[in-house]
This record gives sequence, structure tokens and C-alpha cells, in this order.
Amino acid sequence: MSESGTQRISALSGHCSIGKSGEISTDGSAGVILENVEELLLHQVAGWADTMDMVGSQIAKAVKVESAPGPGQAVVGEEGALLRVEPMKWWIIGAAAPEISPEHGATLDLSHSRTRIRISGPYAVEFLNRFLPLDLRERSFPQGSVASSAIHHVGVTLWCADGHYDLFVPRGFALFVWEGLVDVARQFGLEIV
Repeated sequence: MSESGTQRISALSGHCSIGKSGEISTDGSAGVILENVEELLLHQVAGWADTMDMVGSQIAKAVKVESAPGPGQAVVGEEGALLRVEPMKWWIIGAAAPEISPEHGATLDLSHSRTRIRISGPYAVEFLNRFLPLDLRERSFPQGSVASSAIHHVGVTLWCADGHYDLFVPRGFALFVWEGLVDVARQFGLEIV
């Protein structure tokens, strides 16, 4: 639930048919696994130029990590994750944002504005490179990396998490992006979980 107590419903609810399709290997495994992550608690926190260290310290305490990540990086703590999505903005995933004084920064609940799609499987990188102009090789985009990009002119955020990628898509474009992902994933063997 979001802070307001309103149950969040994913834009993809009712549009994800669980199962396998496409070029499934002879051993029954899929090359790409897609998942609509239903629950999303997402807050954006911005700091001002002269308060970034102070705000970073506050949000690091909120998710119980040593320090806030630098640009293009993410850290996972006991209470959630912090993603540095822009030079002066972080996303807090899975935890509420701390109270930030307007003199120091601003917070915004984005929980209902994004859809989170998890992508994994042995062909996840090759699959994602059909859509994103990013170098996703391990040496260039290791675990804990975050990047903003676009899929068919739709701004998206990609996070390389532990053994998978999380793609954050604006709610109004989620079904459009999902249908494109499903169509292309079938050539690798698709499993929707």
C-alpha cells in the first residue's frame, strides 16, 4: 500500500498471461523471463545544490545503508533500495521517504506513476539491447547500475539488480511497452511469471 493507504494496482494487472511461449529450448527453459512486479512503493527525493550531502545522509538512514549512491548507481539496504536516477535526485524503493525540509529538498510519491517490470534469464542482456541503446555488458553496466533511457520514445529507468533487471515504465505507456517486450522475447523463448 502507498502511504495514503490506497492499494496500488499495476497498469499491467489482467494483461499478463503466466506461462511459456515462443522458442522454448528442448529442456523446457526460457531465454527471457518477464514479471510484472505488482507491489511498488516508490518515492523521489531531490536535494538542492548546497544540501545534497545532507539529504543523501537522511535517505541513506531511511533505508539503512552507509551512504547514498552516486549518479547512475544503486544500493540496497535493510529497509529498501536507493537509486540515483539523476545528478540531484534519488528514488527510494520499498521504503517511505523521510521528512525533508523544503529548504533542503523535496519528496514526491511516484508509487502509482510507474510500472515495474522484472527481466531475467540467460538472454536478458541481448533481449534488452533490442530496445535500449545502452552497453549492458558486465564491465560497463555491473550490478547496482542505473540508467535512464527510452523504448520507442518512452522514457524508462533501468536498474541492474541482483541477477535481474528492473525496468520502470510510466504507467500510461506500460501496456504498450509490455506488449513490445512480450513480442520480442518470444524469439528467445519467453516465460511470464
